[in-house]
Amino acid sequence: MITEVDTGSRDVERLAQLAGPRQVELVHGAVKRGRARLAGRAVVNVNSTARGGGVAEMLLPLVAYARGAGIDCRWLVIEGDPEFFSITKRIHNRVHGAPGDGGPLDADQRAAYERTLALNYEELSERIGPRDVVILHDPQTAGLAPMLADTGNPVIWRCHVGVDHPNELTRSAWRFLEPFAHRADRIVFSRRQLAWDVIDPARRAIIAPSIDPLAPKNQDLGSGVAAGILNAAGLRQGSGGQPVFERLDGSRGRVQSRAALCEDAPLTRADRYVLQVSRWDALKDPLGVIEGFAAHVAPATDAHLVYAGPDVTAVSDDPEGADVLLAACQRRAALPDGIRERVHLALLPMDDLQENAAVVNALQRTAAVVVQKSLAEGFGLTVAEAMWKARPVVASNIGGIGDQIEHRRSGLLLDDPADLGSYGAAVRVLLEDGALTASLGRAARERVRERFLGTHSLIDYLALIEPLIRPGERAA
Repeated sequence: MITEVDTGSRDVERLAQLAGPRQVELVHGAVKRGRARLAGRAVVNVNSTARGGGVAEMLLPLVAYARGAGIDCRWLVIEGDPEFFSITKRIHNRVHGAPGDGGPLDADQRAAYERTLALNYEELSERIGPRDVVILHDPQTAGLAPMLADTGNPVIWRCHVGVDHPNELTRSAWRFLEPFAHRADRIVFSRRQLAWDVIDPARRAIIAPSIDPLAPKNQDLGSGVAAGILNAAGLRQGSGGQPVFERLDGSRGRVQSRAALCEDAPLTRADRYVLQVSRWDALKDPLGVIEGFAAHVAPATDAHLVYAGPDVTAVSDDPEGADVLLAACQRRAALPDGIRERVHLALLPMDDLQENAAVVNALQRTAAVVVQKSLAEGFGLTVAEAMWKARPVVASNIGGIGDQIEHRRSGLLLDDPADLGSYGAAVRVLLEDGALTASLGRAARERVRERFLGTHSLIDYLALIEPLIRPGERAA
């Protein structure tokens, strides 16, 4: 039932060098203290999926860099049945203030949620030492906190999702989760505005998400290589270089799997395109992205739209993905011929996650404009990814996106994500103003270097863990 993700180990020194001299110094100090305090203990991360979504993407490099720094760090994935993931998706939507499927969160759902986590804990308890530090990620794992706390493990619950302005739906999700989260020693949020007011401030911590600039998703690709990757994946026609990338272990990878596409004809290398990369989730607003492009961008420009998401059959903890994808395909099919042919929906293969990441990298690097028109967002890692690649970004001013982008300095923010006219106008500005596009791209990359590279998360997590282990306490 429990699976362990093999992340390998990565050289944290390479990462620190990209972040700058000050970060090198801070990383060295944090790692030295962490190794001493954690001697004989592991840091065990637990979540509900190894693929799809930002949490899995953040965990992989974070665990690998910690291991490369000499810290015993692990990543375990729990299992659940369809009922469990329907409940946790309902919680996810409500945390964002959205009704989702409209179903209840009552005693029956609580019992089913607890039952699944109790079954997972039976095996989990055999894999976690009595003094290991456990970091639980998101609503799917919050119910494990009491069981782990009862055995004396230091427990951190990391909530990656939320909204700046909670409504009654949000608070109903809090009421469901709070009895479990209350047993954690620390509760981590992505930004201060997302922190629950029902949680004692002394037990809260704020850690911004981060990206790994050396991972296949973000590593530098020459324009020829990016073109070769898109051609190999069936996303764009045209010659290019070899479709290769560097895997996390340093070996050479090659893109061979092809995306499934909902389109009339493939892109060519001469076509400019606007890109959103997101899960097939209503809160990412694929219908709004399509409708806004069709009404306010396509009639005035020659640009195409690419909405790329994971193959829905490969994301086990999101039961709504297939329905959202179907609705997007139907909306596209209803567009007039001349516009529909410029809208491309792509399902990216997930069998090889590093290959998938390289394809996303190539898509982002060759996009004319990257958008993230979410209706709700805890942080929005795809924004930082595009910014690191010096791409011009148009994104909703919600959640952590506003922490990443300084409006008209490192991107353009939309104050109302539902205003399709404003979304279209912002995209058109970037398609038409090359000087502004270049300026925003340069500033965006530096913004990510200063605030959102993986060194920051590693330092912050080690600082969070340190006081949870009493000085002189020995691991069992």
